[in-house]
Amino acid sequence: MQRIEAFKNSMPRDELLRLGDEAVSEMQPTIEGQFILTEVMMEDQVDRLIIKRLRLRSYARWRGQYLTLRAAQREPMHWGVDPGNPVARILPRLEPGDSALVLGTGAEPATYLLAAHDVAVTFVAGNIGTVERVESRMASESLGSQFQALVVPLGGRLATFVPPVQLAVIDAAELTKLDPDARRAVVEQVQALTEPGGVHAVLPARGLAPHAFRTLYAGWEEEEAERPSSGRGRREGLLFSKPTGRNDTA
Repeated sequence: MQRIEAFKNSMPRDELLRLGDEAVSEMQPTIEGQFILTEVMMEDQVDRLIIKRLRLRSYARWRGQYLTLRAAQREPMHWGVDPGNPVARILPRLEPGDSALVLGTGAEPATYLLAAHDVAVTFVAGNIGTVERVESRMASESLGSQFQALVVPLGGRLATFVPPVQLAVIDAAELTKLDPDARRAVVEQVQALTEPGGVHAVLPARGLAPHAFRTLYAGWEEEEAERPSSGRGRREGLLFSKPTGRNDTA
């Protein structure tokens, strides 16, 4: 239906009217003396003509291929996300409809992975080129139903644009460009947007020791990563849980 509506919106008005005339001429022998031609019938016939013109698959065939694609998209390695990545580690705890903030260009693969798990994702980056690329990929992968992308400069006020979230994914490499005080300010903004009991996944960055982020999460619980039993993958990044105590209520 999205493809049909997009096609209608792309057509000049005179061409759309011609398509309507074609629909009427095809329906005329069928409805003669039996039914009153209604707008609903007209719209259905126009949609059928567009389906034929675009050679769209039947719903049953589309659904079968879609389910196969979605199963593949739910696998971290489909997006190049290592099983030891903190985002991959938290997937079993996610539920459809959970909300997540993904901050930084390097966290782009996590955006697609979370969306494939029916998480409502807000992706934030500092340049419009990155945002447009992510928007295009989300649309082409049929992942955009619960997704928005925003251009917000590093240090910009996130609370103006981003709703409270249960999960935040932070690309540490993005924050290496900032001095320690500015880095702390950004992390504190994301922490304030995170609901009690929420989780932060901090992706690793070259040149920035993990301890530099641990000091920003005083009072949060760090979750240790288990070494993969299969021997595949590696432990990387940091995972912090926000406490649910009195401070959060305040």
